[in-house]
Amino acid sequence: MWQVIGQERAVSFLKAALGKGSLAHAYLFVGPAHVGKMTLALNLAQALNCEAADAPCGHCTSCLRVASGSHADIQVLGLRDAAPGNGVSPTEIGIDHIRQLQHSASLPPFEGKYKVFIIGDAEFLSTEAANCLLKTLEEPASKVVFILLTAHEQRLLATIISRCQRLELLPLPAAEIAKALNEKWGVEPARAALLARLSHGCPGWAVSAVSDEILIQQRDERLDELLTVIGADLETRFECAARWSGQSNQNRQTVWDRLELWLDWWRDLLLVKSSSEAMVTNIDRLDLLAGLAKNYSLTQISDVIKSIQSARGQIRQNANLQLVLEVLMLNLPETVKPALRKR
Repeated sequence: MWQVIGQERAVSFLKAALGKGSLAHAYLFVGPAHVGKMTLALNLAQALNCEAADAPCGHCTSCLRVASGSHADIQVLGLRDAAPGNGVSPTEIGIDHIRQLQHSASLPPFEGKYKVFIIGDAEFLSTEAANCLLKTLEEPASKVVFILLTAHEQRLLATIISRCQRLELLPLPAAEIAKALNEKWGVEPARAALLARLSHGCPGWAVSAVSDEILIQQRDERLDELLTVIGADLETRFECAARWSGQSNQNRQTVWDRLELWLDWWRDLLLVKSSSEAMVTNIDRLDLLAGLAKNYSLTQISDVIKSIQSARGQIRQNANLQLVLEVLMLNLPETVKPALRKR
């Protein structure tokens, strides 16, 4: 029972390989965060070690142990697992972790049929770790399968990519995600539709939001913050920029996530202004978007979108965070004082 949502092409490919006994010794699953790469990797690990005829069954001892993370022959390594243990966020997966995997790969399976090594965040392999892994991929051991997961394959060594069977996992239509949320998790249709839109085609985020109300609460708070900034004077906007940069000095991802939300909002304004409401992401605030869209021209909205994209590009290049945000605040257009809150 393959539990990944959608991704029929990738699942069919793996099923065929399992049926023919033509598995690769290494796979590269490529796709955005939360699209289902880890779920598919664990499903493949289950299928390789399943005790039933129709693998993966999801119910045998082996499948259950893989799902619970307690199977001795399945190892998962990611950026979080590379943390030094002193509270400092890791920036790469080091060579010591790959050497440990190499040693384990040299030993026969302990309780299953195959040893499976899943390396998440593979783009964060250090140069030494990547070269170390390359040697293992060039000389694969019997009954060992490596599965690398990445959202940014361009950061991987070309030689590593060339030694893996590449499978791309694409974002799913919102309707497909909403249907899965409704049928598998019992989410009522309106909420399922909203979570599906907010997930940007990546069902893992939507599934997490079903059980973690904080994700939606955080999104609401940040949208309200955006709406406050839109209607604020320049001094208030600069104070916001300073607060963000101060809070996020150690974690630029926080600012990146905020700007992602802002980009969605201004794109929604553009869609509403263009009478394309059916494609809006923030469908729970459609009335507010319609009201705000009257205050801007298409050119103004387009210019803001370009400014946000530029700010994201500069953040990616490690530019001064506060300066980037201040320039963005300067580029926000002045508005008529509308009713900005959603309630």
